Amino acid sequence: MRDASEINVLIGCETSGEMREAFRALGFNAWSCDVDPADTPTNRHIRGDIRDQLDDPFWHLLCVAHPPCTRLCRAGQRWLYGPDKTHPKKLPKGRTWPDMIAEFHAACDLFEACLHAPIPLRAIENPIMHKWARERIRGLPKPQIVQPHQFGDPAFKATGFYLHGLPELVPDRALTPPKRGTDEYKKWQQVFRMPPGPNRAKLRSKTYPGVARAAAAQWGLHARKVAA
Repeated sequence: MRDASEINVLIGCETSGEMREAFRALGFNAWSCDVDPADTPTNRHIRGDIRDQLDDPFWHLLCVAHPPCTRLCRAGQRWLYGPDKTHPKKLPKGRTWPDMIAEFHAACDLFEACLHAPIPLRAIENPIMHKWARERIRGLPKPQIVQPHQFGDPAFKATGFYLHGLPELVPDRALTPPKRGTDEYKKWQQVFRMPPGPNRAKLRSKTYPGVARAAAAQWGLHARKVAA
């Protein structure tokens, strides 16, 4: 089995460092990459388009890429199409329908590039997609759907992992969800109840610590076993 320090891990489309630092804590040579700078100073962040890194044979594991999901998740479907790809009933203030469709196709292209990257082991993260995204993205496999509370974080956020060469994550610190309608249940819905603001999308997309910890431990071990 190879040492963790010999496994090069690329965390795409991440500025928080949550996943990167989970891997680094276990000794992996992990780097994040995003067009925006890292949220906190680090020499382990590559600023640029993730697609510029995907063909580099240096990387063993692409885990986890977080392509922007605003135009791919089910919550955003209403801004794209009505029934049978007709004009949506309404659009965000100041936006045009062609703009929204162009952003949708750009998001699909980025996701598809990560999904089919020539990196041996890949886990591409996104919320549950709407039907137009599922139709548009080539070779989209069925994702593993996980919840933060399966890994010790008291929250609801259904997240899909599209895996290649990696096993599904095994819940390891599962919490019992509170009863629907209670105050505690509402607290667990913090992602959905987050008020509008300039950082809302960024905050909602951040990986929960328990999921990052489990990914680093389980997928990192797998990478150590199979890396040539």
